Amino acid sequence: MKYLIGIDDTDNLESRGTGHRVRMLADWLAENKLAAPLGITRHQLLVDPQIPYTSHNSSACMSVDTDHAGDVWEAAREFLLRESAVGSDAGLGLAAWEAVPPCVCAFGVRAKQVVLTLLEAEQTALDNGIRLEGLTGTGGGVIGALAAIGLRHVGEDGRFLWLPGLRELQGKLPVRQICSQGHVDRICTVEEFDLPSETLVDVGEWVRPVLHGGRATLYVEEKNHEWFIISKDRIKSPSN
Repeated sequence: MKYLIGIDDTDNLESRGTGHRVRMLADWLAENKLAAPLGITRHQLLVDPQIPYTSHNSSACMSVDTDHAGDVWEAAREFLLRESAVGSDAGLGLAAWEAVPPCVCAFGVRAKQVVLTLLEAEQTALDNGIRLEGLTGTGGGVIGALAAIGLRHVGEDGRFLWLPGLRELQGKLPVRQICSQGHVDRICTVEEFDLPSETLVDVGEWVRPVLHGGRATLYVEEKNHEWFIISKDRIKSPSN
């Protein structure tokens, strides 16, 4: 059964970011056979002086396949209590994919536009049977954790920090291999032209598909009759 794990604010200015900790958690869940991680997305939320954040106010969502949701919750909770940086306001959320209602998706979209409150996040989760808890500090990370769940479910926001096999991709590879080995769903131009399966693409050093149409989408461009992933700045732009 597919679940979404939302995580936010586990870092401080001196530590590695939340994305790094979520990848560590994915490895830990897999090693302990509690869940099969399917992907991790990063979601940029509103940057505003009223919102306390470490550097970018982004949160992360991990999708997993598991039959042990209760054990996954306890394991993730224990992991974040142990690994979250000093001074962080870590928040954790867990929801079954099919149980994410439109109001939670709307909460995620609004978190990119307006300042939301801890109370609203907690009440939204409570009203819809979603597990949500502030683990360290003020617990304000529950806002981003719930927002990440909503945005991941919408499927039109953010970029993938991890997919099985994605980080092992190197050099020039055919589209079909990038998709099968890196679990990328689609490779196309920004004009939405899909590349044929045998086309070679230079994946470079920063492979980050974006979440578009509910799919992991890798945008590419042609230069001197060769195909390359679009620049990091261009990747960040449509995924923020």
